Amino acid sequence: MRRPRKREGYALKRKVIVQNEVGLHARPAKNLVSELNKYTSDVYIEKDGYRVNAKSIIGVLTLAAVKGTELMVIAEGEDAEEVLDVVERMFKECLGESPQVNQ
Repeated sequence: MRRPRKREGYALKRKVIVQNEVGLHARPAKNLVSELNKYTSDVYIEKDGYRVNAKSIIGVLTLAAVKGTELMVIAEGEDAEEVLDVVERMFKECLGESPQVNQ
């Protein structure tokens, strides 16, 4: 049985928007990183030309993404499409937080 080969340089991309009232702070970043680490694909997030490893909480926090920030999520690997579907759903659901935190 042949294993599918990872195509070098082939990545899937998807735009997401931060929905959380207080932005992408520690708790939602932890939720995102914890979920992404279940997958084998390499995942990155870009903001204003700055790219970070989306499986690193420190990397995600350095984006300083406030509500309304548009991010580009890039995934490369066998489960890349599934990863992007999960990320898109998580951002739409405020990364596991109430949309109106601290109100």
